[in-house]
Amino acid sequence: MVTGAAVGSVRSVPRLVIAAPASGSGKTTVATGLMAALSARGTAVSPHKVGPDYIDPGYHALATGRVGRNLDAYLCGAELMAPLFAHGARGCGIAVVEGVMGLFDGAFGEGELASTAQVAKLLRAPVVLVVDASAQARSVAALVHGFVSFDPEVRVGGVILNKVASDRHEVVLREALEATGVPVLGVLRRAAPVETPSRHLGLVPVAERTAAAVAAVEAMGAQVAQGCDLEGLVALACSAGSLAGAAWDAGEALVSSPRPPLPSPSPGAAPPVGPGGPRPQAPDGPAVAATPLKKAGSPVVALAGGAAFSFSYAEQAELLTAAGAEVVTFDPLRDEELPEGTSGVVIGGGFPEVYASELSANEALRKRIFGVAASGAPVAAECAGLLYLCRELDGMPMCGVLDASARMSERLTLGYRDAVAVSDSVLAAAGTRMRGHEFHRTVVEPGAGASPAWGVRVPERRVEGFVEGGVHASYLHTHWASAPGVARRFVERCRTS
Repeated sequence: MVTGAAVGSVRSVPRLVIAAPASGSGKTTVATGLMAALSARGTAVSPHKVGPDYIDPGYHALATGRVGRNLDAYLCGAELMAPLFAHGARGCGIAVVEGVMGLFDGAFGEGELASTAQVAKLLRAPVVLVVDASAQARSVAALVHGFVSFDPEVRVGGVILNKVASDRHEVVLREALEATGVPVLGVLRRAAPVETPSRHLGLVPVAERTAAAVAAVEAMGAQVAQGCDLEGLVALACSAGSLAGAAWDAGEALVSSPRPPLPSPSPGAAPPVGPGGPRPQAPDGPAVAATPLKKAGSPVVALAGGAAFSFSYAEQAELLTAAGAEVVTFDPLRDEELPEGTSGVVIGGGFPEVYASELSANEALRKRIFGVAASGAPVAAECAGLLYLCRELDGMPMCGVLDASARMSERLTLGYRDAVAVSDSVLAAAGTRMRGHEFHRTVVEPGAGASPAWGVRVPERRVEGFVEGGVHASYLHTHWASAPGVARRFVERCRTS
């Protein structure tokens, strides 16, 4: 059994990828439960998630006491998968990587790109296949054989059978799998599911249900500890191959990234907001002066958090810090003031549509956000942040920074995007290419300002988002590790605005 803080170097840290034939097979239960079970035995576990999802890593963090990190080969490039993994796994005795969708499912039309299989190969990690056995018996062997043989470079080292009905059912499944040569490393019985409530975009984030989430993670850990061969899983993890190259480092990434010229609009003179329209007034009254900017020392970057804005990649704050900023979290649901000395604001993803009335009721903070934007200070907003900066969300007043309205929609917008910066902004020079991800059930009207943020080609050619003064607001979620210069550019603007 692996115990203690670390075993060997980061390059040789034991690791497993938890995959499945399809979504809904039980990956999250098994991965989170395995993290919790190993943590309970004194092992420092490094949690990772394949793909762009923000919610599962929150549960992973609860299970391990460490930041959950994403490994997305579409957003960041295949070359960064091993370095980002090694960065997260520093000081750990084992790493557990939860896959995405089915084992071989990735970016649409891009072959294996961003699939669990690709990441497993890049990490030289064995795969444990979680199979929903509820509606099959001997056929499970054909299914597992197919996944084992589909790509010889992917090493499926074990199977965990989920939703097994009875002892007899288990015997039939085990006998069938003997012919595949793939060991059964766990059997989870069909039982009342662990309480993990869902809504329009998947699981309810940990930040919104802390006590219930803790109980759910504990239940997953107990389920896996009881039904799985922990020693066998650890032994399989120890068979992972060594990784070449150094771990990712935010400071080194900034040093090696290009330095595009920084735009310098006139401070305090924000251009018109919206396509040709006048800049709207601050929420329910005249503009409030921005929080005094701290010019000496490290500029303060206010990072939105709390239940309404829980989506961000850990590397974003790490890059901002490495670029010289002091990153301070604030909660738009509770805080009426921005952190003292705020020089720039970053508002990531989340669920403002769920908390629209509470966000609207915090008029004091809405005015502060408006004042910072009106001063020309940098404000970066993604998806939920975009909605918060609009004039209104579902008819309720928001910050009024953008002359646009947002509303819920029945249509799910989901997918990777290959984007090009249309306008110079506090994040990127015009012409900069980045990859992003959209995941929402909302609509912003208009969808783009006079100076759009991005041009995208898929699923259709269009421009989207807003670049106005120091504001960059867009639906696209981006991973700044793929373009570290974004953080440096933002912090430099904090110093000069």
